[in-house]
Amino acid sequence: MQASSRAAETLFIAATLGLLVFGCHRGPADAEPPTGRVVLIGGRLAPASGVEDGEWRKVAKDDANTRFSGLATITPGNVATLRVAWTFKTGIARGHEAAPLVVGSTMYVVTPFPNRVHAFDLKAPNGTPKWTYEAHPEARAQGVACCDVVNRGAAYDDGRVFFNTLDDHTIALDAATGRELWNTKLGEVARGETMTMAPLVVKGRVLVGNSGGELGVRGWLTALDARTGEIAWRAYSTGPDADVLIGAAFKPYYAGDRGVDLGVHSWPPERWKIGGGTVWGFVSYDPELDLLYYGTANPGPWNNEQRVGDNKWTSGIFARRPADGSAVWFYQWSPHDLYDYDGVNESVLADADTPNGPRKLLFHADRNGYLYVLDRANGQVLSATQFGHVTTSRGVDLTTGRLNYVAEKQPHVGQTVHDICPGSPGAKDWQPMAFSPKTALLYIPHNNLCQDEEGMQANYIAGTPFVGEAIKMRPGPGGNRGVFSAWDPLGAREVWHIDEDLPVWSGALVTGSNLVFYGTMDGTFKAVDAKTGALLWHAELDSGVVGQPITYRGPDGKQYVAVFSGVGGWAGAVVPAKLDVTDPTAALGFVNAMRDLPQRTRAGGTLYVFTLP
Repeated sequence: MQASSRAAETLFIAATLGLLVFGCHRGPADAEPPTGRVVLIGGRLAPASGVEDGEWRKVAKDDANTRFSGLATITPGNVATLRVAWTFKTGIARGHEAAPLVVGSTMYVVTPFPNRVHAFDLKAPNGTPKWTYEAHPEARAQGVACCDVVNRGAAYDDGRVFFNTLDDHTIALDAATGRELWNTKLGEVARGETMTMAPLVVKGRVLVGNSGGELGVRGWLTALDARTGEIAWRAYSTGPDADVLIGAAFKPYYAGDRGVDLGVHSWPPERWKIGGGTVWGFVSYDPELDLLYYGTANPGPWNNEQRVGDNKWTSGIFARRPADGSAVWFYQWSPHDLYDYDGVNESVLADADTPNGPRKLLFHADRNGYLYVLDRANGQVLSATQFGHVTTSRGVDLTTGRLNYVAEKQPHVGQTVHDICPGSPGAKDWQPMAFSPKTALLYIPHNNLCQDEEGMQANYIAGTPFVGEAIKMRPGPGGNRGVFSAWDPLGAREVWHIDEDLPVWSGALVTGSNLVFYGTMDGTFKAVDAKTGALLWHAELDSGVVGQPITYRGPDGKQYVAVFSGVGGWAGAVVPAKLDVTDPTAALGFVNAMRDLPQRTRAGGTLYVFTLP
């Protein structure tokens, strides 16, 4: 662990906005952060009163996407004695990216393809299985899944468990018995559509999105009736306003996002129909504003010369009403995306005190390398600060909201551009960060990757790759490929960071006792001090960790921590898919940066549950 030596370019406009910047006069990096001034919203968590239910009903713990638990029995003082309580092998050797759920005395997990759902009785010894549901998805879905056959988890609501299958079905199960209640098909594998995201349930709506932007799939977010599985609404990420559910309520903050049918006119003729913008990340919800927040993925194809224009509404973020899906505002992180900088990363919601009263904020660490703070009521960018190594842009213009691209780094057909940083997985890909109301810090698992890139013509054939770039990734400056950092979002600065040799592809978890948990791709699961980053405990697992850790209170009153091992995902596909390490372009160029991974871990799939003696 080392204190950061990076100079963060602070674009925070506190003087203009009157926003109180926490930490701007703070002392040493390990000084006590401010407390009591950042209040979580949404979900079942009420940190201001100290109430903690001990459950984990949603992949992110709450609607604000914090991945914070108030449980504090496991502390910095005793975490060194943490030990395995029980394990469960899934029998599937692919990337296990899901977060377990815990409701009452039952744990639920979803596996990668073939998307089995297991329920465990936590009152019985060693997590005795209660029931297993077999989804039986179409085998051919595996062949069109861009970046491993992962599943990122389920959702629980009102006695039901909801999850997605790789072949585009959303399914509701009776949580007590595993009986199928409904099964709704939402996409077409033949077009290259798959589904890997975890649902979110809001006000009786099950919110799900699709994957497949690398195959020219047109992105959407769909809301299903939680009782019946019927489609309530579908909002597309490209196309005419009627398809995108843009109407009179749509009032984006920036002028560049205003106009009629921009989802058509910001594309070459007819290109929006195969334009990507899929929705495979995490959804947040603010119950006070009654707004959903979610990101849209890259435009297709990657070859930007085939899609002149801003390519609305890809690589950005929507705010919508859950009742009817109507769009309220949109902001585009990367207009006319050049590098596969999907905008789907989670958005963390928090409130802050300012001299002018409370302000509702949204924190987002984007693939393009900037940590954004937005006013989530209207979509205004309050700050955008570099948190990784960036050569592709020179900051964000806070007047227009636009990313300032570096012209000489723009890819062209037949020309190789070197030192594109961050690479296509971004400074942070899907791996979700955590936020603590106690430290007022974000805990960010991310990447340190660059790439060389050459454009080529892409031809659209349904269900086949539609990319148009040859890429070779490599480690970024310093030679390490990953970083785990603590970030002060309102002070717009890094507090501490840990260099990791491999990309940190797991999610993060932070607890009320100021512990942070995350895993590494070579199979180490770690606990570090939330204030300093000091390593306090680690365990060696049977495969690399790309899952999302959780913590819960068991029926016996003890605190537990659970996480999947099972290397995979885009970063780790070289291992379970047995890709050729001599092919630098395999896995869309990721193999070139991960040639050594097969010697450092093996494929697997095990649920680990830890507790104190």
